Amino acid sequence: MKKSFLFLAEGFEEVEALAVVDVLRRGNVDVETVSVSEGLEVVGAHGIPVKADRLLKDVVGGEADFLILPGGLPGAQNLADCRELTGWLQRHFDLGGNVAAICAAPALVLGNLKMDRKYKMTCYPGFESYLPNADMREDGVVEDGNLITGKGPGFAVCFGLAILKKIVSEEAAKEVAAGMLLA
Repeated sequence: MKKSFLFLAEGFEEVEALAVVDVLRRGNVDVETVSVSEGLEVVGAHGIPVKADRLLKDVVGGEADFLILPGGLPGAQNLADCRELTGWLQRHFDLGGNVAAICAAPALVLGNLKMDRKYKMTCYPGFESYLPNADMREDGVVEDGNLITGKGPGFAVCFGLAILKKIVSEEAAKEVAAGMLLA
């Protein structure tokens, strides 16, 4: 199993980033946080500083199975504005790599990707217009092929569990959910 990367940009939604990392680490997934900023410390949308594990410039594209994008503003826009990340994301997606995005990130980041078909997606309400070629859904978490999208912070744990299920197994996701008193 390859590692997964969760990308942090200034203004990221803390709940969406940290809940997903927590769920994946509880499920024994090798997930690292990656700063797309100049330094390892990245400040979230609500002023919470988080120290990332690595900088984007120190990450090698082929070492990841899952690329995970939290939302938040201006975090999702800052991810979208990072050309190194978006180029890497496009190559990863084109090769069938797994991508997960939540809140504003499906709209602002994935909305710029060239996709081979109309994918089922969800995003934060009001951002649907950024995804004119998507089959938009109202669900909290939507999976379609190698793509998982989440609606917003209230669905962060379920979003993390969907990623865990895809990386490890349904049983692992059920065990983590039970340990978190969700099942």
